[in-house]
Amino acid sequence: MNPLLRDVTKRILGNGTLFPHEAMELASFSGTDLFDLFAAASRMKEFFVGNTVHLCSIINAKSGRCREDCAFCAQSIRHETSAPEYPLISVDAMTTAALRAERSGSGCFGIVTSGTGVANGPELERICAALRSIRDQGRISPSCSLGIIDRETAGKLKDAGAVTYNHNLETARSFFPAICTTHDYEEDVATVRNAKAAGLRVCCGGIFGMGESMAQRIELAFTLRELDVDSVPINFLNPVPGTRLAHADFLTPLECLHTIALFRLILPAKKITVCGGRERNLRDLQSWMFLAGANGTMIGNYLTTSGRDEMLDHRMLKDLGLEIAGCGC
Repeated sequence: MNPLLRDVTKRILGNGTLFPHEAMELASFSGTDLFDLFAAASRMKEFFVGNTVHLCSIINAKSGRCREDCAFCAQSIRHETSAPEYPLISVDAMTTAALRAERSGSGCFGIVTSGTGVANGPELERICAALRSIRDQGRISPSCSLGIIDRETAGKLKDAGAVTYNHNLETARSFFPAICTTHDYEEDVATVRNAKAAGLRVCCGGIFGMGESMAQRIELAFTLRELDVDSVPINFLNPVPGTRLAHADFLTPLECLHTIALFRLILPAKKITVCGGRERNLRDLQSWMFLAGANGTMIGNYLTTSGRDEMLDHRMLKDLGLEIAGCGC
């Protein structure tokens, strides 16, 4: 084993931490060293978070007409895409989707809405009613992803039964201006802090393959470590026709796995969930995401694109000898 990998593995398993310059050196690994890195990440996953896999699902509860200019997003008004447009769906529709997700094995269900954020008023009241309904009728843990929110809104979601708030930073602070110009990175950071202050668990990660460097992926991971988020969703860009990133190249499967492994070493005790884009970017190596350090994945459909057949995902987990965790975000 590479001496650096041996040393950092021993330190992290002893509750030490990885330093940025070490992460950059690990980012240069290839060949046998890279596969050793995957093995080390897998060992850390089992040591810190066990051998169970957390499954989550989402619903696109309000779609399209977003005024933000995020380069990857099919729902932005700046892009001409075929993404659906509709207002906030009913409480019954959100509840029904949550109960279906629970039957499919998901432990966490996310209500996702398009737009910069949600303000006090009928929409927030309906979302809170849906949260209460989901808690009353099922065992699945409800979460929300409603954009930029203040401390008061976070508190209302918590009181209504939300367990987790999802708000991705999307990319590194240094690369963010190339992806979004309609709000500031610090507004996203503030939302994470508002959710934590309200007592919500925070799910916060990003999208990779938008033109960022490996150094910028590492920068994001250390920002997430500083914010002490609870879980980290890792998405890989699935370019959507009509968006600014429509012609971006897919990442290679090994680059995706390399990124997952680095995140596990930087964030050893966090839940790391591989979500959107895994089918198109990891291809035949999808199952390797768990061997590279992930301990969760999203099943079912995404916001504007279809996911993989849920039965295939369940078979994959069974073939790997992995147990599905119970409810909880």
